[in-house]
Amino acid sequence: MKIVLLKDVKGVGKKGQILSVKDGYAINMLIPRGFAVKATDRSLEVLDKQNQDALNAKIKAEDEARNAAKQLEKIVLEFDANIGKDGKMFGTISYKQIEEKLKSEYDITIDKRKFIDRTPVDRLGYTRLQIELYKGVKGVVIVHVNAKK
Repeated sequence: MKIVLLKDVKGVGKKGQILSVKDGYAINMLIPRGFAVKATDRSLEVLDKQNQDALNAKIKAEDEARNAAKQLEKIVLEFDANIGKDGKMFGTISYKQIEEKLKSEYDITIDKRKFIDRTPVDRLGYTRLQIELYKGVKGVVIVHVNAKK
């Protein structure tokens, strides 16, 4: 019997695959448990539609990531930090602070876990941080830390 898998099934296949399995296995195990449906013209149409929707979503997400990377090129985030007598900065500027500032001031949403180089921002001046916005799409955020007066 030809079936279309609705979920990943260990030892059988991945979601969306069209497989040929024994009738008893399909009727008694896969179909009743919601792991598969019988491969009919209608189910194949639905599968094609889902695959096309997933492809469109992937293309849209990649385009949005490229646009965000272009926006990030023009941005310099300014932070003020307390400085000790020896001229060293107290603490660091966290990735969460950078994420929040990008969201509040520029309406760019970036997950703090997407920073590639985990270099701490712990000194005055400019620091360049790379962010993986999408698979293969990287952006750069420039952070400028000033001494608080």
